Amino acid sequence: MESLAGRVAIVTGASSGIGDAVARVLGAGGMRVAIAARREERLAALATALRALGTDVLVQPTDMRREPDVLALFAATRARFGGVDVLVNNAGLGGAAPVSSGETERWREMLEVNVLGLLIASREAIRDMERRRVAGSIVNVSSMAGHRVPGVESAVYAGTKFAVRAITEGLRQELRARRSPIRVAAVSPGYVETEFAAVFAGSKAAAEQSRPRLQMLEAADVADAVRWILTRPPHVEVHDVLVRPVDQRN
Repeated sequence: MESLAGRVAIVTGASSGIGDAVARVLGAGGMRVAIAARREERLAALATALRALGTDVLVQPTDMRREPDVLALFAATRARFGGVDVLVNNAGLGGAAPVSSGETERWREMLEVNVLGLLIASREAIRDMERRRVAGSIVNVSSMAGHRVPGVESAVYAGTKFAVRAITEGLRQELRARRSPIRVAAVSPGYVETEFAAVFAGSKAAAEQSRPRLQMLEAADVADAVRWILTRPPHVEVHDVLVRPVDQRN
């Protein structure tokens, strides 16, 4: 297996849920971690927990809708750690915004965070890795919604995740065409016990009403899948891991 120790990871959307769990798992594996999200106080709390375990952490408040923020994240990582070896594109959001009646700003937010922010971060990671001749990795946290549309209000959110699938495969082809050692993968979770459902539904109460009556995944389950992807031997490229609760129907 590939060792994570001493390598540098950027984790976006690290202030809660899957991003928080990924940062903890990679830190426990000996990686130096740059954590990015909009909620600085959440990042500070995560950094305190990581440093207590001996992890070297960079806190970088970042709004993935703002390209200057994303560029600043990579500049800060280079200044602190010398560069990035692993990018985990975890930042993402969803909302009930039907094509027939949704608000333009809700659509725009999903497209800018889930797709454009991911693209900018991926480009900057590749530039950094290639400049340093690093056989790095990019892992996109996608969704089961990137494989099927889960409901009548989910078309735009699912569309962004279908886009992530296409981008992941297209980038893999780009990198192979120029014989780059950089690997790109995705992990597509089903139902996970995070804040995502409340954001999508608009409130905790609404999310509770629509909550599936089954044992959902924990964020740590998805983080473990990310760790597994990153620790495969150098000749192995994992394309997409679909991970869902045992009782999830679709």
